[in-house]
Amino acid sequence: MASRRASSVESFKVMDVLQRANELQAQGKKVLHLEVGQPESGAPPSVANAAVEALTEPRVMGYTDAFGLLALREKISKYYQKHYGLSPDQVPTDRIVITTGSSGGFLLAFTGCFDAGDYVAIASSGYPCYRNILSALGCNLATIPINEEFKLTASELQSEIARRKEAGEAPIKGLILSSPSNPTGAMLHPDELQSLCRLCESENILFISDEIYHGITYGQKEATALEYSSKALIINSFSKYYSMSGWRLGWMVIPETVLDAINSLQQNMFINAPTLSQTAAMKCWDDDTIVELEKHVEKYRTSRELILNQLKNFTELNAKNIAPADGGFYIYVDLGEENVAPGYGSVKMCEELLETHYVAFTPGNDFEDPATSLGDRRFRISYAGGIETVREAMERFYTFWPTWMAQVKAAKS
Repeated sequence: MASRRASSVESFKVMDVLQRANELQAQGKKVLHLEVGQPESGAPPSVANAAVEALTEPRVMGYTDAFGLLALREKISKYYQKHYGLSPDQVPTDRIVITTGSSGGFLLAFTGCFDAGDYVAIASSGYPCYRNILSALGCNLATIPINEEFKLTASELQSEIARRKEAGEAPIKGLILSSPSNPTGAMLHPDELQSLCRLCESENILFISDEIYHGITYGQKEATALEYSSKALIINSFSKYYSMSGWRLGWMVIPETVLDAINSLQQNMFINAPTLSQTAAMKCWDDDTIVELEKHVEKYRTSRELILNQLKNFTELNAKNIAPADGGFYIYVDLGEENVAPGYGSVKMCEELLETHYVAFTPGNDFEDPATSLGDRRFRISYAGGIETVREAMERFYTFWPTWMAQVKAAKS
């Protein structure tokens, strides 16, 4: 029998959508995948070739240090120095941990930094695995509503801190937040990130900054929490900008205070991240690789504009209910109260769109606070899967929309 802890954890619903989409595809349907955040392009050729070459030398494929290949950690340190203007002292190699994807990083960070019963803050619209992993570990959630710009800033966090103090509730021990955000695509401005870091330090809150979508931004360069705080914990991954989803490789930059704890947990939970993936990732910052990856970002930019422009034709949708999509590769849409009815919200809409027009979107109940009804008003469109996929999917969605709205209106009357 499954443990009570495991049985209480919600499924990662985007994977449920993917499973049904794959079933339809196996039946011969032309399914358009806009549910998962998986780059269409796959790993750059230089990375793939490095993996093939490494396989010819079996001695290279043994265990690494628990924190990963030193040469790879040195490259990551130099990346922070070049990309963000940090000094070597701000990102020393002994505080860089190569992880089994960002998911391995979440498990290490949450286990190493929080005890069962601790309160950890998350945004009301956010990556569902934060909520699910924290819950599995026995942590309590302090869910903070995002603002009208689809962000959680120092202002929202300060309001929650004040509310808890007034109510005599337990203090917040940690905050995990992604910028650019999944699912909203909203990104904190550097001054907003700095204010958040300062507030967390003053309140003794561990800030875990999920920077997995760094490198995929549109018009505004991203900032890292390392620029403003030596006490923040950074999580990143090779899955998104570097197009290495499935290679199960990520990294953390951790505060010195948790070095020993994270080291022991990594040794026991994972031993080390996949050696083959680590070896191949050494090529990620070569000049030809960066040129290739920037081409990927330009494709995302084109797909992003295509979706935003098409959504303007959905006259029932309010532009204010579409998240800003500053970075990453998602568009997050709120249908609004006027465009939903009992039993006819985004969950049903996404289900019918997939079953009748073979387009896979992810309903908002994967990302929203279960205590609210917003999960059945919102949905996410991933545009990681290629320009033509996006173009055809939005055409099918536009064809589907009038029939769907007619059902909503009938249910309201």
